[in-house]
Amino acid sequence: MKPFEKAAVLFLLKHLASGAAGAIVLGLGILILDIARIGTLIATSEHGLVATIMLFFGLIVTFGSVAMGIGIMTLNEDRRP
Repeated sequence: MKPFEKAAVLFLLKHLASGAAGAIVLGLGILILDIARIGTLIATSEHGLVATIMLFFGLIVTFGSVAMGIGIMTLNEDRRP
């Protein structure tokens, strides 16, 4: 892997990680605060583990993609003090 490719991959992974962290915080907030009774529904369901995995997977994919997109779109900005 060439140095510029490695830098680009690390740039995207850094943004993906920040989006995933935000998604996990939001997912935990939804479950802990029981917004729209989703936490209760998952806790009382026999398929609660699958529902939890799907919730977090969907949030991580969405927030990670948005964070990567924002990172890419702001690459060419002038950063003047």
